[in-house]
Amino acid sequence: MTPIHSRNPSFLLSLLCLIDVCVSLGSSHPTPPPLPIAPLPSAAQLRWQLGEMALFLHFGPNTFTDSEWGSGYAPPSVFRPSSLDARQWARTAAAGGFARVVLTAKHHDGFCLWPSAYTDYSVRSSPWRAGRGDVVAELAAAAREYGIGLGVYLSPWDRHDPSYGSTVKYNEYYLGQMTELLTNYGDIQEVWLDGAKGDDKEMEYHFDCWFQLIHQLQPGVMIFSDAGPDTRWIGDEAGVAGSTCWSLFNRSSVTIGHIDEQSSRHGDPHGIDWVPAECDVSIRQGWFWHSSEHPKSALELLDIYYKSVGRNCLLILNVPPNSSGLISDEDLQVLREFSALRITIFSHNVAWNATVTASSVRGGDNETRFSPSNVLQKGISSYWAPDESESDWAIFLDLGQLISFNVLQIQEPIQMGQRIIEFQVDILASGEWKTIANGTTIGYKRLLRFPMVETQFLRFIINKSRASPLISYIGIHADPFSTVYADPFSTVYDSVTARSSSTKRFSFRQRNKRFGYALGSAI
Repeated sequence: MTPIHSRNPSFLLSLLCLIDVCVSLGSSHPTPPPLPIAPLPSAAQLRWQLGEMALFLHFGPNTFTDSEWGSGYAPPSVFRPSSLDARQWARTAAAGGFARVVLTAKHHDGFCLWPSAYTDYSVRSSPWRAGRGDVVAELAAAAREYGIGLGVYLSPWDRHDPSYGSTVKYNEYYLGQMTELLTNYGDIQEVWLDGAKGDDKEMEYHFDCWFQLIHQLQPGVMIFSDAGPDTRWIGDEAGVAGSTCWSLFNRSSVTIGHIDEQSSRHGDPHGIDWVPAECDVSIRQGWFWHSSEHPKSALELLDIYYKSVGRNCLLILNVPPNSSGLISDEDLQVLREFSALRITIFSHNVAWNATVTASSVRGGDNETRFSPSNVLQKGISSYWAPDESESDWAIFLDLGQLISFNVLQIQEPIQMGQRIIEFQVDILASGEWKTIANGTTIGYKRLLRFPMVETQFLRFIINKSRASPLISYIGIHADPFSTVYADPFSTVYDSVTARSSSTKRFSFRQRNKRFGYALGSAI
């Protein structure tokens, strides 16, 4: 018997069309995102990281006694700012791109910038505002007005209160004051702690109890200390992170007051906790204001920005108010210049209209949610994802014309975990791929500086990753202010020798012929 489809060609055509429709319907469902790779940041940690910078405000009796560490015996009468304006502080922070302000509500001298019920050693006993002032309240109101967050530093070490040295009594006293700060002033985004202790008294801080109470009273707060739990100290007061910097960390390997420099500075690629790093530095030599000191230059701050925010950290810059209660004019000028430098460099991505292709795309080339073009969209909500069956990972950019640049910005979608271990950046020069920069971790943001180069074609290669790499953003920028003394094809900013990529294990000619239209004979 002759099969029906042999006798009826139209039936065969109809059948093929039906099969095609069924296949199309079956593939109409979107490809799900890749699995996140633990550990992952909390919502509070994401908000904190997206803020990038915070302004630290060291202010108190030390401001008036020309001291850094007060003795705890200075009379409250020394605290008498004539023109204190918390709105100026908050306005300065907001205008400078700082997401929050952190105030030394109590430093080591024990003097409280709010009228604590647990001590008379506070603004209540000072002549400022006739004893009715509250610096924390004024700053909280100003922060809300200017749309920035508020944080507090409450020194564990208290050189004034007589209960210090009695473990139970002082821990009760400390938590009583912490409760005041976290229940009377609205949303608190960060609590800053250290392990400072005096040598003259034995004292045990009940940190675990403190952390639990802080999170109970302010569920969205970030707690800073040497060992987290939410953000860690980078290990220096220069504002400089390691060129390799993981947000992954093992909290169990560090105790407050006894850090491991390697893990604090670089994190741990095998860490089980998400504890990103915070880089603290002062705009002046000291942390409190001194009339004899002057601020760093805007270019110095820019260099610190590259080495902190540009290395997957948050920068907390101390700008101490002066004895009038205002941020000094010379500090304000430097902050304005610092902001102008960043705007000049980073407000324009010269790759904004580039043609972007990749070694593969998760779900296929038509899956726009994971398209390589996503890397030109600012932020970390969208990203490029490669096909999980592929182990060669690269993004190609055709800039459309010759472009000069010396800064590359790269971001991972850290809500999916930190993944990339090693990468390199190549440009096409004289028909040959040349590596202009390479590095290790990326995380939330990586900024790479190198001598000025000119090219139309750039490729970003991920050499090693904890899982299939994901890239949120690639920015190409020109920084006319920083100077990098190096030959563009010998040494890059992070002291890594550049090399020809002709021996790279990738064979893009064989594996990715679709790049040929953009890169011609280079592949």
